[in-house]
Amino acid sequence: MSSLLESLTSQLTGGAAKQLAQQLGTDDAGTSAAIGAALPVLLGALAKNAASADGAAALSNALSKDHDGSILNDVGGAVTNFQSGAGAKILKHVLGGKQDAVASGLGQAAGLDAGKAGALLAMLAPVVMGALGKAQRSGGLDAGGLAAMLGQERQKMAPAGGLGGLLSFLDADKDGSVVDDVLGMAAKFLRK
Repeated sequence: MSSLLESLTSQLTGGAAKQLAQQLGTDDAGTSAAIGAALPVLLGALAKNAASADGAAALSNALSKDHDGSILNDVGGAVTNFQSGAGAKILKHVLGGKQDAVASGLGQAAGLDAGKAGALLAMLAPVVMGALGKAQRSGGLDAGGLAAMLGQERQKMAPAGGLGGLLSFLDADKDGSVVDDVLGMAAKFLRK
């Protein structure tokens, strides 16, 4: 069985990646690299949030109510119409007030300006939530099962090179959250 990251990555190749590139005003190769960097960040942040019982329950509830996986039937359409989608709201819940710092750190790692990195995260967030919702339904997962699945996903990403390498790089203190590490990098940069 493929991992959630692998499944998402395969969903976001070809036409979907081209549409993302058009929306961002970037080239296809750079966009593919940015997608490969953004997905582990989003999944890692969701795994961190789901590590607490309350966080897992809130995520499970959100998936049950609003994310049935149907977005995966038209990823290109969802990406094209991202400004009317739920991406910004999802990011606010997942990253909180640290969204801009994460976008800036992701932008530096992926070679995008912070605005484009933030837009990419907003485009991808509903797709990631849709994939999680589909996995929850198909696996009959409750909040605990969802948290366990995300925890396993985070473990798969952490030691891996390539796609997981960015998450490991950004999560310097290995606490499962890139947010504090991105803020630390920004603080060091500003002190120079």
